[in-house]
Amino acid sequence: MSWWWAGAIGAARKKLDDDFSAAAPRHQSVALVIGATGIVGSSLIGILPLPDTPGGPWKVYGVSRRSPNPNVVSSSASSDSADINPIRHIQCDVLDAADAAAKLSPLSDVTHIFYVAWASRFTEAENRTANAAMLRNVLAAVLPSAPNLRHVCLQTGRKHYIGPFESIGKISAHDPPFHEDLPRLNVPNFYYDQEDILFDELSKRDGAITWSIHRPGTIFGFSPTSLMNIIGTLCVYAAICRKEGAPLKWFGSRTAWDGFSDASDADLIAEHQIWAAVDPYAKNEAFNCSNGDVFKWKHLWALLADQFGLESVGYEGEEGRFKLEDAMREKELVWNEIVAENELVPTKLEEVGTWWFADAILGVEMPQLDSMNKSKEHGFLGFRNTLTSFNSWIDKMKAFRIVP
Repeated sequence: MSWWWAGAIGAARKKLDDDFSAAAPRHQSVALVIGATGIVGSSLIGILPLPDTPGGPWKVYGVSRRSPNPNVVSSSASSDSADINPIRHIQCDVLDAADAAAKLSPLSDVTHIFYVAWASRFTEAENRTANAAMLRNVLAAVLPSAPNLRHVCLQTGRKHYIGPFESIGKISAHDPPFHEDLPRLNVPNFYYDQEDILFDELSKRDGAITWSIHRPGTIFGFSPTSLMNIIGTLCVYAAICRKEGAPLKWFGSRTAWDGFSDASDADLIAEHQIWAAVDPYAKNEAFNCSNGDVFKWKHLWALLADQFGLESVGYEGEEGRFKLEDAMREKELVWNEIVAENELVPTKLEEVGTWWFADAILGVEMPQLDSMNKSKEHGFLGFRNTLTSFNSWIDKMKAFRIVP
């Protein structure tokens, strides 16, 4: 891939030896990606090993609770990246302190942590407990044993400005466009807990280790079983509609249908984090990360319908709204038939369709837009065309046989 800032800051394209089998490249940086099979983790492990990635050559450890699906490869990797610099995968449950210590503390060569993991629980109280413990366990295992650690990227998200899912609509959120200087909301939020944990641990290192916080919005990317993959979920919904001969009906709010929204491409988020990890002007700062444009879901809905050869039915008034979670109940046999008939990668419906999440994203009753001014002022000029991004990730879902 070609980095947008290569000309601007003179980041030379890395030249690797012609014979990779004879001598592996000398690693300038060593990344530890926590959540490597997730939607942004998949992009990170695809981009970091590439020869022109800033800060490289990178050695990459990819950590996840589940082992990678052998039938699905990284979303962003070129066909050569795995050969240039293979990912060293570590299967580890970082919620288990003993497992984290046993498997992560031996990684003494780590220079950068990219923390993009998330555990989903039923209540925010449970989310706070689980997600705080995960980050603590990672830092407790790595900080004492990695003397060359230089930077930690922590990914949180837009709930920093609107509150956790269970509080949306019940509290007074910030007025968009959201900017990074807005104060925390007076509501429990595991994002705040994670920031405090990170700041507390790194304060003990007298500034030797820097940090960056990354706050994407709705993420468009490729991770077939991610709990927050809106594109994958919508593709599965569309595939079921086609199987049943039904139109693609909009189920969300009028605000989402006809109002302006923004999104965050997973590859862009990965680029944003790598930039912050290596650029001195991005140290010890929190940044929003969105594509830099706006869109309306009614336009993406037409693209989705076209991708699956469906009739598109848009917002039909409040009486026409429904919960996708209700509509997709007892569709497991339908999905099994779709998988078998189209020779797709074997998946269960609950793995690829996160209906509650789609209901939350497309049921919003207020516009949610971020400002990217701070990132641009600090030197990050990356962007994505959201319509192109949306189509490209659908194409990726099809190309790797997750949906027909």
